[in-house]
Amino acid sequence: MKQGSRRFCHFCGGPVSLKIEDGIQRDFCPVCNLFFYMNPLPVVSTIVALDRRILLVKRGNRPYKGQWCLPSGFAETGESIQDAALRELAEEAGIDGRILSLVDVHSFKSRFYGDLIFITFEVEQTGGHLQSGSDTVKARYFHINEIPRLAFPSNRRAMQYYVAGKSEYWAIIDSFSKSLGKDDSRHVEQNLLSDRLVDIIEKNAENIARIWINDALTNPSTAGFRHFDHSRLFGDVCRILSDFGSWMGGIYKDSEIRDYYMALGRESRKDGIHLSNVLSTLSLIKKHLWEFALSQGMWQKTIDIYMTLELNRRIVIFFDKAVFYTTQGYETKEKPGS
Repeated sequence: MKQGSRRFCHFCGGPVSLKIEDGIQRDFCPVCNLFFYMNPLPVVSTIVALDRRILLVKRGNRPYKGQWCLPSGFAETGESIQDAALRELAEEAGIDGRILSLVDVHSFKSRFYGDLIFITFEVEQTGGHLQSGSDTVKARYFHINEIPRLAFPSNRRAMQYYVAGKSEYWAIIDSFSKSLGKDDSRHVEQNLLSDRLVDIIEKNAENIARIWINDALTNPSTAGFRHFDHSRLFGDVCRILSDFGSWMGGIYKDSEIRDYYMALGRESRKDGIHLSNVLSTLSLIKKHLWEFALSQGMWQKTIDIYMTLELNRRIVIFFDKAVFYTTQGYETKEKPGS
């Protein structure tokens, strides 16, 4: 019902006129001295996620017949907005659920229904069986990267807010999954959280190398390198930092890391450097690499903490490999004639 379409007051039965209130023309009963208000209709929507797949339904009726959307519908008189959301989910997709959180509230003007307010909830499935309902012809899950264009602009907006709210959590999950070798190459992001820090490290490799040289030339644990050519040491450290970045980016294979550091161990033995000095050198590089990473303004957000912890884990793995292969190369005897 629109303003001006009401003819009689439902309290006294007298005629209704139009009167301005707060700059808006409203239906008004002069006998009851009562304004009648027209309010937006409440529409509920639900986002149900399963392994980063989102439940969508294909509409069977107008408007937007044949298009995909979130399970959505009007709230009924006498039910809470939360109950309405769960009822529509059950009616349109056969799913029982419980509300986890409010995702979005959005005003929308429909040419079919007039002013609407879309209230979207994140819902967890608790039961039921996925199936189409009376107003839908299909119900299925779509991966977050493969969602078709949704019928309602308010659904599209709610999905944007949902994805933005989950992005850091998903980044953490993807990062640890990939680092543990459990990623799904089709759906997991190829970059880990700490790749951002790795880029910074690679761009500052020379600065890190200079800091290392100042430490190594005065540190008792690396005394065997004090008389080495500084430019050679600088180049070696820059190479190690470059190796680290390349390995992190998936450019270097473990076999290449093995070959390089075994050769480094053999060369160090030929140069007369004690193995303890060589291993201490790698330890100092790891130390300055980590200290540089921490100097880049971490710990401001939860995701920064995860990113830093993941970087630490990757540094440990890389330098454990470097230490092992360097030691192996140092201890391997050359074959006659080599």
